[in-house]
Amino acid sequence: MQDIPINGLSGLAYLPGHFGREAQEDLLERIRAIVAEAPLFQPVMPKTGKPFSVRMSNCGPLGWVSDINGYRYQPTHPETGKPWPEIPAVLQNLWSELASEAPEPEACLINFYDTGAKMGLHQDRDEQTFEAPVISVSLGDTATFRVGGVNRKDPTQSFRLQSGDVVVLGGKARLAFHGIDRVLKGTSTLLKNGGRINLTLRRVTPFD
Repeated sequence: MQDIPINGLSGLAYLPGHFGREAQEDLLERIRAIVAEAPLFQPVMPKTGKPFSVRMSNCGPLGWVSDINGYRYQPTHPETGKPWPEIPAVLQNLWSELASEAPEPEACLINFYDTGAKMGLHQDRDEQTFEAPVISVSLGDTATFRVGGVNRKDPTQSFRLQSGDVVVLGGKARLAFHGIDRVLKGTSTLLKNGGRINLTLRRVTPFD
């Protein structure tokens, strides 16, 4: 694990190659099963209705959604109305390994990036608690990840996330602005048709 101080903030950790190829393939099959039950949908920006460039789904008791009414977590898929599938055990184990002092995660966002997709700088602050870290897993093509401070205008730095890499935003870096500048086409053979999947584990409600 590599700790990466950014703008004087501690708590950003980078675990390159945490999941080997076989583990990535196994995790991918589990995500495909989840998406078959809870299909990818196109979130849109609040108020404007402008679509995101990523498609997404969720697993866990709660799922993150965005529509013209705002950002929120809810227990059901916005299109099917069905409860989200369970978080796979391998991701539960990852959380236990890296966030052992926190209660179990309540949401795992599944974002699919086509080659041209990106995600602007943002904070993960729709949760009711920021005590637990946000843990993300990259699968598929390499992406350029940009991270800054707790203010949007703070300086940023970027590094590349490859398939199998894990990033932890915890501690003072829990509310750091971050985003994906671009996905580098053809940098992984994990996904048959290319692209990138990002899995983001989060605790939503306060600790008991």
